[in-house]
Amino acid sequence: MRKPGIRCMTLFLLLLCLLFSSCNPVKIDSISINPGKLTVLIRNIPTVYYEGPEGKMGFEYDLVKAFADHMGLELKLKVVDSVTDILKAIENGEADLAAAGLTRTDEREKRFLFGPDYFTVQQQVVGNRSHPYPRKAEELQNFDLLVLKNTSYVEELKKLQQQYPKLHWQETDEYSTDQLLEQVWLGKISCTVADSNILAMNRRYFPELMVAFPISEEQSLAWIINRKKLRLKAKLAQWFDIIKNSGRLAELKDRYYGYTEIFDYVDIKVFTRRISSRLPEIQEFFQKYAAQYHIPWTLLAAKAYQESHWDPNAVSPTGVKGIMMLTLPTAKALGITNRLDPEQSIKGGAHYFGQLLDRVPESVPEKQRAAFAMAAYNVGMGHIYDARKLARKLGKDPDSWKDIKSVLPLLSRKKYYKDLQHGYARGYEPVIYVERIFNYRNILEQKLGLLSTHPG
Repeated sequence: MRKPGIRCMTLFLLLLCLLFSSCNPVKIDSISINPGKLTVLIRNIPTVYYEGPEGKMGFEYDLVKAFADHMGLELKLKVVDSVTDILKAIENGEADLAAAGLTRTDEREKRFLFGPDYFTVQQQVVGNRSHPYPRKAEELQNFDLLVLKNTSYVEELKKLQQQYPKLHWQETDEYSTDQLLEQVWLGKISCTVADSNILAMNRRYFPELMVAFPISEEQSLAWIINRKKLRLKAKLAQWFDIIKNSGRLAELKDRYYGYTEIFDYVDIKVFTRRISSRLPEIQEFFQKYAAQYHIPWTLLAAKAYQESHWDPNAVSPTGVKGIMMLTLPTAKALGITNRLDPEQSIKGGAHYFGQLLDRVPESVPEKQRAAFAMAAYNVGMGHIYDARKLARKLGKDPDSWKDIKSVLPLLSRKKYYKDLQHGYARGYEPVIYVERIFNYRNILEQKLGLLSTHPG
């Protein structure tokens, strides 16, 4: 009599198990590991993510931020120091994806779930034109080579080693590829291996770097996705189709890589010629607005030459325009309506430079304040404050430009920037930027018969 009831009860319990997964749990593939958030592993390096004069930026950062906005998710960044740590963290499911300029390779495909390809690079051996460097793979056996640990570079070198058994190298996690390129530039190491996009960006600042030869065919960069997030992979594929077809991805590439020509050494003859051909038409604007904001007009003019070569129609792929190369947000904040109008551009540049001068700590001597402000114009005031903090820690004078310009390059080294508020910065760039402007100013004042004293 009770058997039908027992059978019904059993069926009912089985249905509950299926519905609520209490008996045999079924993994539900949500979009992200944290509801409402997209957790991303990222690296604090120039080609990926960094803090610039106007906030967070970088090719990978802009890309992943756009995807998070598209999905209606809050972007949560987890900054990781090395490729080794990135791969370990994504393998352990600590994030939804890793966006860090990672190369898709056969070995990595066996371990990880990749998203769509979005960039093509080639691995290149890099040397310094001022020092001996290998011209072909066979010669590489005679050089000491330092490369990043657990990278696609190591995979390619192992393949090359099969052909050249004496090939040897050391691996490190203490530097980024950018920092290794800097070491090559300084002559501290003979050569390294870098992706072509990383080298292109760095040659703007270190023009002595030379491509020796490639060691790979063209390879693709792609994000690595948490293996449990198959829905995320599908959404990512759809989104990349959209931005590729709309041209948005190409625009982003152009913004960060369309302006990667090598910085030339100062061309005295060209500059001297332009003092006669271009400066007279705009000199009165430099004098007028420099006086308004208490800036030496020759310094403002030299800065403008560094920015645009005094070309009122200058436009860069990053969207900055005019003689002073103002960004659109900065121009709007300063009330500038036409960045290509010479007078407006110079007025805006002088105003902005004046604002930066006001933010330089009062303890900095008057004659050195301009150097601090120009460095901030280039890299952001936050990084200047970080450099001052680091200078104190290293026993240097935070109010001396001489000491600060020796500290700024350290902001590109993990050992130093990891404990600073604003993180990584390409510290050599503002130093070179400031020195070039002072050089232009000296030439200009010599040409015009003027004298001035600048911080060394």
